[in-house]
Amino acid sequence: MDLGNKTIVITGGGQGLGREMAISLAERGAKLALIDLGEDSLQETVRLCTEAGSEAKGYTANVADQEDVIAAFDKIIADFKEIHGLINNAGITRDALLVKVDKEGNVKRGMSQKQWQSVIDVNLSGVFLCGQEAAFRMIKTGTKGLIINICSISRAGNMGQSNYSAAKSGVASMTVTWAKELARYGIRVAGIAPGFTQTEMTESMKPEALEKLVSMIPLRRMGQPAEIAHSAIYLFENDFYTGRVMEIDGGMRL
Repeated sequence: MDLGNKTIVITGGGQGLGREMAISLAERGAKLALIDLGEDSLQETVRLCTEAGSEAKGYTANVADQEDVIAAFDKIIADFKEIHGLINNAGITRDALLVKVDKEGNVKRGMSQKQWQSVIDVNLSGVFLCGQEAAFRMIKTGTKGLIINICSISRAGNMGQSNYSAAKSGVASMTVTWAKELARYGIRVAGIAPGFTQTEMTESMKPEALEKLVSMIPLRRMGQPAEIAHSAIYLFENDFYTGRVMEIDGGMRL
């Protein structure tokens, strides 16, 4: 796909990986429709994309709410007429162990149902809702393109992340399923599974925890948002890539 003048939707586009991918796509001439809950951060990304020389608009929506998602895509179609791609990037973490045992041997329940459900709602149901809506609009307008689902190294299972790991494993499975279902319409579906990447989330970690984490990565450093964005560009431009999840993790395996 030639990205020039193509409209790409990015969820979670207000910050972190979403912002980095949006700017990289803008630099290649793509038009950006950015979805996020944070209005201020969303408008900052819009400004940065505009400075990069492309058209960008922001849409405030909760990806876990179907009515919000439909309304956002209605506005995007009204503004841009058609959609050529979607990056399902929005996500949250609510980490906790399954059970907790204190020094005295007392056993307590760990992760709450609220913590479980909130992550499943955003990271799994949100991907489903936005992916479904994008595919629906693309097929209606006869537009070929690509859906990228941001997965994670944690899909293999990571301590303290029952909710997140389950959601990302589901996202990886949906990626393969959608690729099979949508190929007949000229819509490719691919995933990117980042390892530990330097974002606002990891920068808030305690230095000792961060040092231990980096020591587990064979390349001995964290990934950079620009490296994940580079992978997204590759997927858009390689028209034979579909139904697979690209791992960008510095060689780390959980």
